[in-house]
Amino acid sequence: MGELKSDPKLDLLQGTLDLMVLQTLSVLGALHGYGIARRIEQVSGDEILLNQATIYASLVRLQQQGLIDAEWGTSDNNRKAKFYSITKSGRKQLAKDAVYWQRLSMVMGRVLAMDAEGGM
Repeated sequence: MGELKSDPKLDLLQGTLDLMVLQTLSVLGALHGYGIARRIEQVSGDEILLNQATIYASLVRLQQQGLIDAEWGTSDNNRKAKFYSITKSGRKQLAKDAVYWQRLSMVMGRVLAMDAEGGM
């Protein structure tokens, strides 16, 4: 899961990291694991910190499910790196998961906004 530096950092719920990885690859195109992790951290405003094991576990899982592909290339610092890209099935899964998480977020917002008498 996501690594917590201090109390206000967010821990990741099951499935959220995979969705973040798919979204990142969908928007930015092919990236290596380190680049994906740094981009997610950056977009989260450093609320989420990812260690190498966490991001690579997600990448392996997504690749095994056929949601991303990988191929070797050369990184910006001239090192050999595996670059990941989203597949057609990955885009379908991203669309489906995004709808689910948006619904869940809306429901949680309603539940947390509930007052003591049960109204809103």
